[in-house]
Amino acid sequence: MGDPAGIGPEIVARAFAEEGFCRENRVVVVGDRAILERAVRLLGLPLRVNAVSDPGEARFEPGTVDVLTETELPEDLPFGELDARAGDAAFRYVRRAVELALEGRVAAVATAPLNKEALHLAGHRYPGHTEILADLTGTRDYAMMLVAEAAPSALRVIHVSTHVSLREAIERVEPERELKVIRLAQGAMRRIGIERPRIAVAGLNPHAGENGLFGTEDAEKIRPAVERARKEGIEASGPWPPDTVFLRARQGEFDIVVVQYHDQGHIPVKLLGFEGGVNVTVGLPFFRMSVDHGTAFDIAGTGKADHSSLLAALALARELAGAERRG
Repeated sequence: MGDPAGIGPEIVARAFAEEGFCRENRVVVVGDRAILERAVRLLGLPLRVNAVSDPGEARFEPGTVDVLTETELPEDLPFGELDARAGDAAFRYVRRAVELALEGRVAAVATAPLNKEALHLAGHRYPGHTEILADLTGTRDYAMMLVAEAAPSALRVIHVSTHVSLREAIERVEPERELKVIRLAQGAMRRIGIERPRIAVAGLNPHAGENGLFGTEDAEKIRPAVERARKEGIEASGPWPPDTVFLRARQGEFDIVVVQYHDQGHIPVKLLGFEGGVNVTVGLPFFRMSVDHGTAFDIAGTGKADHSSLLAALALARELAGAERRG
């Protein structure tokens, strides 16, 4: 459900109110009954919240939100404010969802946004969702992939680094990490049915360094990893100038782009489809999708939150879980 003080409960409620939602999805919410009921009342939706203690008790009926009640927060929890109670609750929701996924009780996990400051106030010192998931599952090699499905073709990017300073991101550009992310990109694309994915690797510096004129990292750190990947039979290429590689991917030349740092990947994806962008954690033992936006404290409680990204995340979760079963 995400941070209870943010827009997570509202977008969850709006998703369940969509016509045909329960017919297409079998979704159970890990969250808080009272907070979800508050969101339903706020939005004036014809929904009933059904508290369950196990996914097997879920009804999956139209007009019903099945919620695993992990917390019992006060209904007057302030909207849009940093609160340690909300940060701890958001962590507990993720932990419970991970347990269910590892037990095989659910096929995939889709997360609403949490607030990093609230998380830290509660004593959970993680940079974000991705790092929590990696820690709880014991995953060492993982990466963040963003997907924007806007026409004419999807743009997919996968990150070498995410929630670190730009200075640290540059330091993390090393051949071993580059190669790991290229391999993760290969595996992720194969899981969605692309047998020989074309993987473009974006450069770090302007013009991918232009033969050392604008930095040496592209030639000394990135290119060797691309060459090793190609020796492994991976269809990787680059490093390509980052100012044109996304356009080439959008035109169908590449299936996925390996990006070097947070904003290099987030900016083009959010420009193309902020409302429908999906965040996928690659490398976990299960599928995890997330909305590609934050808790939006500035509009929490106003009823203005857009649930398009959550719908896109759930649709992708359903698609990937179905592909896995068929495979």
